[in-house]
Amino acid sequence: MQAASLPLSAGWYWVRDGFLLFRRQPMAMFTWALSIGMLVLVASMMVPIGPLLFVTLMPAVTVMTLNACRDIENDIPVKPLRLWTLLGQPGMAPKLLGMGAIYAASVLAAGFIAFVPFMHQLAAAADTVTEATGMAPLYEAVQTPLMLFGILYLIIAALFWHAPVLVAWHQISVRKALFFSGVACWRNKGAFIVYGLVWGTLVLALEVLAGLLQSLGVSPGLSAFIQMPLSFVMAAGLYCSFYPTYISVFRDSAETA
Repeated sequence: MQAASLPLSAGWYWVRDGFLLFRRQPMAMFTWALSIGMLVLVASMMVPIGPLLFVTLMPAVTVMTLNACRDIENDIPVKPLRLWTLLGQPGMAPKLLGMGAIYAASVLAAGFIAFVPFMHQLAAAADTVTEATGMAPLYEAVQTPLMLFGILYLIIAALFWHAPVLVAWHQISVRKALFFSGVACWRNKGAFIVYGLVWGTLVLALEVLAGLLQSLGVSPGLSAFIQMPLSFVMAAGLYCSFYPTYISVFRDSAETA
């Protein structure tokens, strides 16, 4: 399977094309974004099992999202609840949930590798936290392990970025899917950097808007009320942008399921 090598500008076009897809069926994808948000909320209330289960579901959720985007491209109405029928397809649940388990284990391993060697320093920094010093000592001590975890997570994210849909749409093994995804992300690292910067800018702009509203005298509650639907619109655009990142990189070998 050959992955295309795209210019830096592809990162911007992925974001743009994601919002164009969203505009074609906004309510369906807004509802899908709300559904994922509810999953996150429920998972956060079931610590520590909930977050692990959510991470395990991520490959399946990714494929459901790309299935929805492919339906939009083909002018097929998207029904969010029906997207879950993906797990009922023969052999699909074991593959995607198994990949999710590998993903969760990889993230946990990255956390251990990044933080365990620094546990003594973190504990010592926590002991120095007082009303006078505040959390500054702990923030300073956690910077290095967080940076190391971020680097490890970027590698994991590259391996799993395209892998779920490669397994679901191309029926290849998980090991090959991880390899092809990693190669594709490496070949298009410049475009992915631009893609990340664009999304980071949009998120920052939303935060600036919330701060501006409060500076104009809008109450924090009303500001959050205004910000919430905009956040879900942005999330829906983000989910829709996953599809162009896949289809443009694997355009020549893309197949319909």
